[in-house]
Amino acid sequence: MFFKTFGWSFAVTIIALVVALLYGGPQALILCVILGILEISLSFDNAVVNARILERMNPFWQKMFLSVGIIIAVFGMRIVFPLLIVGATAQLNPVEAVSLALEKGDPHTPGTYGYLLHEAHPQIAAFGGMFLLMLFLDFILAHREIKWIKFLEIPLARLGKLDSASLIVGMVALVVAGAVAGDKQGIVLLSGLLGMITYFLVNGLGNLFDVDAADADIAVHSGPTGAAKLAGKAALMLFLYLEVIDASFSFDGVIGAFAITSDPIIIALGLGFIGAMFVRSLTVFLVRQGTLDEFEYLDHGAHWAIGALAVILLITIVVPINEIVTGLIGVVFIGAAFAGSVRRNKRAAKRDDSLQSADAGS
Repeated sequence: MFFKTFGWSFAVTIIALVVALLYGGPQALILCVILGILEISLSFDNAVVNARILERMNPFWQKMFLSVGIIIAVFGMRIVFPLLIVGATAQLNPVEAVSLALEKGDPHTPGTYGYLLHEAHPQIAAFGGMFLLMLFLDFILAHREIKWIKFLEIPLARLGKLDSASLIVGMVALVVAGAVAGDKQGIVLLSGLLGMITYFLVNGLGNLFDVDAADADIAVHSGPTGAAKLAGKAALMLFLYLEVIDASFSFDGVIGAFAITSDPIIIALGLGFIGAMFVRSLTVFLVRQGTLDEFEYLDHGAHWAIGALAVILLITIVVPINEIVTGLIGVVFIGAAFAGSVRRNKRAAKRDDSLQSADAGS
């Protein structure tokens, strides 16, 4: 199962490393490895959230996530997206933006590709931060039978009983982010608002098409565990939702990569071909192994990591934060949730053994 799921990722990694070596020698190879590790470490929480959505889709749409989805992740987010941002910021046409990118100028030098992308960071961080914050709030403010960090999740669930609680908290966060953004206030507020609108739009469309499983336009199949597997319009909306979430997770990695190298080819190889492939393989592995159902706190850990990432993105509008810190926070939350799930499972197993012993004794 492991090699079947991760085989393509290992193969693509080897090819990417060979290309990096031929392209820029040992230094490019080392940079490519560093970027791949950075992307994977930043994306553990991404894989958990993706897996929870992906497990609702039928096999066809799961394959779409691995095929069309990886094209969007690699070429869309790691190559085209930075070019579009730089082109819009510097008012360049696509050819000029590509030419500027290939010049590999110093990111600290005004007018270079890396510098222009860094200058666009406030609006990117505001959009991605608000989208991820709404995702976190909708999860953590909902009533759930299973709670992980109880002293926080219980009062937050009570707050969630207030109508539109997530929207209110999100708007307050956006106002605060705008207030400290200085001369970037207008673009930060607009970008953050667009991030919230995008979240509600994509999430709302998903709910619209997922309301009635009996609808003729929505094909629902039963998977091996008996859970409903969505196809048709419902799965399409979930697929779009998944891609927007995946893109939002990519913002910090794409921007942070320029602190390591300004070469767009190395960034595409490290972040896209290595990092994005492994994140997708990890997502599919979690689905096929039923890991999220076996370790029930992982959902909570991933969403707390998302909340932390959202806050970090909003903070970086005014204060830079090293991407290693961002990655470690995600790993800590996922690791703690996994350890908590293991302890929970052991306690449950002991209770079951005690009950069986009591029944046998009677």
